[in-house]
Amino acid sequence: MPKIRISAVSYLNTKPFIYGLFRSDLADSIELSLDIPSVCAEKLLAGTVDLALTPVAIIPELSEAYLVSDYCIGTVGKVKTVCIYAEQPLSEIKKIYLDFHSRSSVALTKLLCKHYWNITPELIPATQGFEDQIVGTNAALIIGDRTIGLENRYPFVYDLGEAWMAWTDLPFVFAAWIAVKPLNPAIMARFNQALQSGIDHIPELVKILPTMHNFDVEAYFRDNISYNLDDAKWQGLNHFLQYIAGEKGFQLHRTV
Repeated sequence: MPKIRISAVSYLNTKPFIYGLFRSDLADSIELSLDIPSVCAEKLLAGTVDLALTPVAIIPELSEAYLVSDYCIGTVGKVKTVCIYAEQPLSEIKKIYLDFHSRSSVALTKLLCKHYWNITPELIPATQGFEDQIVGTNAALIIGDRTIGLENRYPFVYDLGEAWMAWTDLPFVFAAWIAVKPLNPAIMARFNQALQSGIDHIPELVKILPTMHNFDVEAYFRDNISYNLDDAKWQGLNHFLQYIAGEKGFQLHRTV
């Protein structure tokens, strides 16, 4: 049987999923690549993987999308690692550089600027080294592990998960397990069990991860990242997709 080709986000918040998969009986049946979120999306669009933990903003670009797991990278409020950093308050910001690692977070930034913060800065697709542009009235959206410690470096930090919750009173889903065609239900059941196992063994996982200075990894997994794709997150996901899809609409099939 061919291996299932999987692309998953390479960030710290995905480690429980990876831990669960590699300690499961599926380990020999998958071919896993770890990528930045935007590359996960590109691989799914190109058809070079069967399944991806991909930014949800890609869904309206797919002719069909199948949500095949009960788990996601979500948050109920403050996410901690998806933030806009600035030296000035947002009301004074003229430019926001948008992290090239991101898809969902870029789309969310645009929504929040227009509908929640009511600001109209220039939004600039960023390139390597854009973090150095955070000076004066320039801000930047930064996501993932590179954000760790930045809250101590900049006086103004705007957490996108927290802002979305304040605006909509809903959780946010940054990435979900998406396929472009139905996958074997029996395999997917085992896949979900593996993900759940990884989440259940977070205390064990934390003991083998490198220590991060002034960053409580277990608290991050427990308090900032919310892994269960429950009804509230499903509602938040659809609310977000309706905004970004507009008249184009989208087809998202939930198979779990």
